[in-house]
Amino acid sequence: MTEGQVRKQAYFSKVNQLLQDYSKIMIVEADHVGSNQMHQIRASLRGKAVILMGKNTMIRKAVKARVTSDPRLDAFIPHIKGNVGFIFCKGDLQEIRNKIHENKVAAPAKAGSIAPIDVFVPAGNTGMEPTMTSFFQALNIATKIVRGAIEIIADVHLVKKGEKVGNSEATLLAKLNIRPFSYGLRLINVYDAGSVYAPIVLDYTDNDILARFRQGVQNIAAVGLQIGYPTIATVPHSLINGYKNVLAVTLETQYSFKRAEAIKAFIANPTAVAAAQTAPAHAVKTETKDAKKKEEKKKEEVKEEPEDEDIGIGGLF
Repeated sequence: MTEGQVRKQAYFSKVNQLLQDYSKIMIVEADHVGSNQMHQIRASLRGKAVILMGKNTMIRKAVKARVTSDPRLDAFIPHIKGNVGFIFCKGDLQEIRNKIHENKVAAPAKAGSIAPIDVFVPAGNTGMEPTMTSFFQALNIATKIVRGAIEIIADVHLVKKGEKVGNSEATLLAKLNIRPFSYGLRLINVYDAGSVYAPIVLDYTDNDILARFRQGVQNIAAVGLQIGYPTIATVPHSLINGYKNVLAVTLETQYSFKRAEAIKAFIANPTAVAAAQTAPAHAVKTETKDAKKKEEKKKEEVKEEPEDEDIGIGGLF
């Protein structure tokens, strides 16, 4: 067996072991990430996660071999494409993601690169000599000379997000010592025990999940009621609507039942019903006040001790 074959065999064994030991995998993009920065990221994740980099063909082959014993990994294979890496972890995914974000490095704008964000040059003194005025004019940047230096009059939107950085823009940013971009591992997707989802899901709280669940139940109930298809979500609404219909019929006819009598009585004489409802509450308040007065009176009687009676001893002397 050649040295190359030995390396491949060792790599396949490593991937197989990672897939066996970990059920959570972060798929990250590794564009513009240098070896030194990658070393820092590995050090920050040591003991919490394992970073795997390599050729996609080799990783895909190793994962496919593992699919026979774990069919859930079939959902992971389509995401092995591009300049990506994989972070195998067991703990809190939010903590791992925060560690990744902390290890971003500021970088200058290179000519020909695609701007990941909008780049602005702030107004103010540039510290550059007046001989460089033509350089700013070529970029349509309004300037003036103040105390022997070029000053930019207003903020300039130099590079738009998604556009290529030109030579002049890159040179200007370098002269102004502006490093507008930051590069690091960028989280693309998360594989978790057979499911693949976007990283935004990591920001969801329990309240967000409950709100989405309630919205889904409301949508199912609305559709079911509209088309007349009964579901668990529509049953309570159907019962209430049916009760309302029966109650409406009793109000228009002589037919009645126990729960409809209270409604009929209220419609016939709402003032009397309201007074009858408030009377018990008033009686309870009165009884409570009387009970409190009785308790206070008892306490006062206990505090007042009877004085000694004259038994005629003084008359003996």
